[in-house]
Amino acid sequence: MSRAINLALPENSVRDQCGDHGVLISAIEPLPSGGTHLVCMTGEGTAKIRHSLAAHIIVGNVRRFAFYRG
Repeated sequence: MSRAINLALPENSVRDQCGDHGVLISAIEPLPSGGTHLVCMTGEGTAKIRHSLAAHIIVGNVRRFAFYRG
């Protein structure tokens, strides 16, 4: 299972949810169309976020910025 997930939520909300669930973030970046690309440190963390934010998961391919360094 991938540790990456795309969410239809602003970055600050994703960070808050990760903190609330004790999920460590490996990488996080905004998406050009809105939302956030999140990479968790562990597969377990990703599973927690997938479960708790299931209604906000973006399904399918998502366009990302060509180069993002936040």
